[in-house]
Amino acid sequence: MSSAPQEPESRQAKAAKIAASPANYKVCEGCDSIVGAGAVLCPNCHSYRFDASAERVIQQANALGSREQTSVTAGDLS
Repeated sequence: MSSAPQEPESRQAKAAKIAASPANYKVCEGCDSIVGAGAVLCPNCHSYRFDASAERVIQQANALGSREQTSVTAGDLS
């Protein structure tokens, strides 16, 4: 079986976890990635500007959780 059908569920589960505790995350203003609240630089684009508002984190988590991954992450390169 292909792992592709399971991936959207996994993304949705991660999005639900993030949306449930938005104070633990923030959204990169450079690439719209969601990173941990303690991040100083975005691991994807190296931006240092973030939006930590709960509304923005929840909105972005819902957007990312409802679509297929389009960005390349460090995990994809290993």
